[in-house]
Amino acid sequence: MPLRSPLYSQRSLVLTLVALLGAGFLATSFLSYYASRTSIRDNIVNTELPLTSDTVYSEIQKDLVRPILISSMMSRDTFMRDWVVNGERDTDQMTRYLNEVMTHYGAYTAFFVSNTSLTYYHAKGVLKQVKATEPRDAWYFRVRDMKDPYEINVDPDLANKDNLTFFINYKVFDYNNRFIGAAGVGLTVDAVIKLIDKYQQHYQRSVYFVDTFGRLVLTGAEGGPQGARAGQPLSDLDSMKNLVSQLPQPHSGSYEYSGQGQGHFLNVRFIPELNWYLFVDKREDGDLSDIRRSLYLNLLICLVVTLTVLALLHRVINRYQNKIQTQATLDSLTELPNRRGYDLLAAQAMHEAQREPKPLTALLLDLDHFKALNDTYGHLAGDQVLIGFARDLESCLRHSDIVCRWGGEEFIVLLKDTDGETGLMIAEKIRQHVELQLYAYNGSSLQLTVSIGLTTLQADDTLHTLLSRADHAMYRAKQRGRNRTCVEMPHSVYEPV
Repeated sequence: MPLRSPLYSQRSLVLTLVALLGAGFLATSFLSYYASRTSIRDNIVNTELPLTSDTVYSEIQKDLVRPILISSMMSRDTFMRDWVVNGERDTDQMTRYLNEVMTHYGAYTAFFVSNTSLTYYHAKGVLKQVKATEPRDAWYFRVRDMKDPYEINVDPDLANKDNLTFFINYKVFDYNNRFIGAAGVGLTVDAVIKLIDKYQQHYQRSVYFVDTFGRLVLTGAEGGPQGARAGQPLSDLDSMKNLVSQLPQPHSGSYEYSGQGQGHFLNVRFIPELNWYLFVDKREDGDLSDIRRSLYLNLLICLVVTLTVLALLHRVINRYQNKIQTQATLDSLTELPNRRGYDLLAAQAMHEAQREPKPLTALLLDLDHFKALNDTYGHLAGDQVLIGFARDLESCLRHSDIVCRWGGEEFIVLLKDTDGETGLMIAEKIRQHVELQLYAYNGSSLQLTVSIGLTTLQADDTLHTLLSRADHAMYRAKQRGRNRTCVEMPHSVYEPV
């Protein structure tokens, strides 16, 4: 089974750590986001929208329900009932009464239609006689025959240039509970739409009214959901089909639906005074956009932190790996390359020499009688000699030459761009220099010599064959009496110097 390379292991470690760090950041960010999102949604559905609905309802009571109360009071007013029962003698009295109601309560219009005379009284005076055959008077006969005490209707106002008006038509009964007419007040539709727009702008919600049949009754100037207009059923709107299918008719409560790519929160409340449902609609993105921005910011911070950690981790691992590689390729005593380091350097040097081609000379050096020195003075003395010899050896070479400790008291030198003759001169220089050196240890001066084997690189050489010839040459130098240089070539043997 092949072993994994250190580079592969390093990448695996870095990727694993980055994956764990990134997963931790992502998990924390998304858990925080979804927890905040759930909390905000719950707050909107269970607290905020119901409170907004209550507040809007209070506004409606003031702005829209108030005309219903005024109409109710008119229907129970003793003056109006007495005036009708007594024969409607003085029309100015009714005109003044209606004008007082309109001005005092700020209504757009105030009216009374007598069932006895079918006269349409207004604050501006008598307008007309209503007729069952007149389409514009159909509202009155509908009110007369209906069971409910009042209705809310939108019709043109005859007294105000046929402006569309939001009428509250209230039935009037005498003291014997006999129907004697219809009275009420009105607001212009434009005024009601402005009120809805005021609610929407103030509360930043969509506000609209739906009747018990699921049809839009009143909306703001820009319409209801998806721009729907009054009279349009909710079931015709794509965004609310699912909601309406679950609720065949509007029903009080809180709901959620999606429309045009947006989530919506909806609060529905029944208004008994109007017999309508109040819809308060809030888009999801308003409140969730802040936490969504926080999520994006957290993800950006996570990315920056992860990349920073990745860069620092990569730098630390590279530094540690370089240190390990340096320790693995250097001899700790002499600080020269060891065998592993030599293999890397020698392979590169041989490749360059064979590619050019250029000459390359190899020297194998062995300190003479080194074992006896260790036995006599101890291994610490031997270490001092090895360190000193390594420095002396470097002083005799160029920076481009390769020198390493092969093991024990053996050293190898590769002389780049150097032929055998020049190499022999350098080897002799080294040998003579070492012979003259004294190495101090505990007050003693230690002296030693070196045996050198020399060979040059051939076209078909491998590192093994090159070192094998150098080793044979050095072995002969030992056999010939040490402290000398011997040369060996593939087909010829140089005599020792």
